[in-house]
Amino acid sequence: MLRREFTRNLVGLPLGAALPSVAYGDDAALDAMPQGGSITDVPGLRVGHHTLSERPTGCTVILCEAGATAGVDVRGSAPGTRETDLLSPTNAVEKAHAILLSGGSAFGLDAASGVMRYLEEHNIGYKIGELGVVPIVPAAILMDLGVGNFKIRPNADSGYKACVAAGTGPLAEGNVGAGAGATIGKMFGAKFAMKSGLGTACVKVGDTGIVVGALVAVNAVGDVVRPETGKIIAGARSEDGKGFRDSMNAVMNGYRVVMKSGENTTIGVVATNAPFNKTQMTKIAQMAHDGYARSVNPVHTMSDGDTIFSMSTGTANVKADVSAIGAVAAVVMSRAIVRAVMQATGLPELGLPAYRDYVARH
Repeated sequence: MLRREFTRNLVGLPLGAALPSVAYGDDAALDAMPQGGSITDVPGLRVGHHTLSERPTGCTVILCEAGATAGVDVRGSAPGTRETDLLSPTNAVEKAHAILLSGGSAFGLDAASGVMRYLEEHNIGYKIGELGVVPIVPAAILMDLGVGNFKIRPNADSGYKACVAAGTGPLAEGNVGAGAGATIGKMFGAKFAMKSGLGTACVKVGDTGIVVGALVAVNAVGDVVRPETGKIIAGARSEDGKGFRDSMNAVMNGYRVVMKSGENTTIGVVATNAPFNKTQMTKIAQMAHDGYARSVNPVHTMSDGDTIFSMSTGTANVKADVSAIGAVAAVVMSRAIVRAVMQATGLPELGLPAYRDYVARH
């Protein structure tokens, strides 16, 4: 099947539909898409993207106008963040009104100002007596400045437009919002990297009434694998373009590479309607990093700013176990990571094939 025909068929699929079987070398058929759903299935959340048309970059906002008890865990060594200290259990403010994920490296943090402007216009925020409100908007960015024109990055207007676009319906995945410029498999240089994107997933936990969702923009230095099989589905390509190098295997065999710090990063959010306090939400954010570790290899490197925010809307009238929800969050996050790769579209003009194109050619 020609690549164009393959891609055109995929575009016609509804969100969350399983991909068709396509031969891949000597391997079996293409893996099915992981279980879907959307972080917008968590009651109390609205999510919006703004994707810049000038180059592949953008931002994604998760809104909770009623306020969400939030936590954060930063494990990469090259983070770009805003208001993460505020989410510490020892600090005073209990709730965030939005979480922003953005491309554009540190410049992209400016998009949070637009989110604040939108929320203030709607009188949403931490109330300061009779003076008004201060919206609480923690944020994290990823480095995508090398994909296209360095001078084009998300700004305050981008954040505002993402809020205007926010809704509760099915969420677009792939080359959108914070995932528009995301790439993976960069240990051997950009020449062998692949296009990644943004993914989301959600589960309803049995008949408990508890919902756990995840949203992630995958811009890792490492490869992405299917946790169920350990198979690499996207990452650093081989010299002949017929397979993957297996970045971690190369490291285990003594490979060393000089890398510039801070050119990667996987940023995400896990959310639930189960009520928790800030300490518990911090623990859930920590446990959700297991989803990163299962699906990205290597992960949490000196060149990644890997960050996970957690949000509790508290709309479920239940008392949930924090360890159980943290474990579920890790599973949902790993599904969202794989979906981010499988939903991405290649950028042939920049030499960045995506999972869909690469598998179709081989």
